[in-house]
Amino acid sequence: MSKLHLAAFYLLTVLSVLCSCRGGSTRSVSAGDTLQLKYAQNLTMVRHKGYTEVSIADPWHKGRTLHRYVLLADSTLPKDSLPQGTVIRTPLRRSVVFTTVHCSLLLSLGAGDAIKGVCDLRYIDLPWIQQQCQAGQIKNCGSGMAPDIEKIIDTKPGAILISPFENSGGYGKLEEVDIPLVECADYMEPTPLGRAEWMRFFGILTGHERQADSLFQVVEERYQHLVRQAEKATSHPSVVMDKKNGSVWYVPGGESTIGRMIEDAGGRYAFASEVKGGSLSLPFERVLDQAGQSDVWLFRYSAPGPITYAQLAAEYEGYSRMKAFRTHRAYGCNTMTSLFYEESPFRPDYLLNDFIVLLHPELKGLEPLRYFQPLHP
Repeated sequence: MSKLHLAAFYLLTVLSVLCSCRGGSTRSVSAGDTLQLKYAQNLTMVRHKGYTEVSIADPWHKGRTLHRYVLLADSTLPKDSLPQGTVIRTPLRRSVVFTTVHCSLLLSLGAGDAIKGVCDLRYIDLPWIQQQCQAGQIKNCGSGMAPDIEKIIDTKPGAILISPFENSGGYGKLEEVDIPLVECADYMEPTPLGRAEWMRFFGILTGHERQADSLFQVVEERYQHLVRQAEKATSHPSVVMDKKNGSVWYVPGGESTIGRMIEDAGGRYAFASEVKGGSLSLPFERVLDQAGQSDVWLFRYSAPGPITYAQLAAEYEGYSRMKAFRTHRAYGCNTMTSLFYEESPFRPDYLLNDFIVLLHPELKGLEPLRYFQPLHP
């Protein structure tokens, strides 16, 4: 071998060693087996021996990563053998959960005992959670906007389940404590089944993978069956969602799970052309102009009892100019007396059934309404 070839050989050897080193230690990470997800677009999970690597795509900045996690099942693995990411020991036995929807999901998976603290307790309409808080088994850690850090620390959670928001500015003092933050970005998935499939991530996190896989199979099969039922309808009524909140009207974007679900139900969503996964903040005049002639009006509200057309008109005179108001095809979902927020994100089949019943009353064999009800005069 010539001196030139020998020098090149040594250079390549040194470069390969340097590339394999990070922070002075060598990391040998196997390729692993990627878990096949059928619908979720912002979630990637790769199973390795002793741990699962999870990557969450940033839903607001295409091409970026929101967070990487290493769900560590084998605590004997040396740290330098793990990939980069927030390490969470699994199964997760203790957690603080910031949202009612994720409390409900953990209960559905049989992982309720992993909930040791919650925020915004007054918004969690789950009897078991309320009872456990009263009994002192679950700590009330205050408001989600200003959580009680000392109570959270006293709970000794292995992780905090929290929902990220665009341009939120971070999580404040929560980022100063040495507790992993699980950023639950499931709500930014563009399809209902995409969001529901995130239950597989929470199943691995809590050690209830089999239950999560089984539940998702039920949801998927029932949802697809309902879509096939909706395809039998001959009409495609137009739909407008929700109502004014203060001075603005928040409507789901065309690429939101609600927007996609209306389409799956055989409806025509008034804001389907708005390419956005979250909500749009619009003045009433814009909604009236673009969606005032919609055939069906579906909205959510919170009140001790059912709302009437008279109360709706008294609340805001402009509502009476909506076609669906005049034709009495407005339907309300009382979130105070139903489990809409607790159930529907991970059981989109429940909500899809409601949509199909309301949009296509001629179709038979569907379940009774679960969330939305006709308004009384």
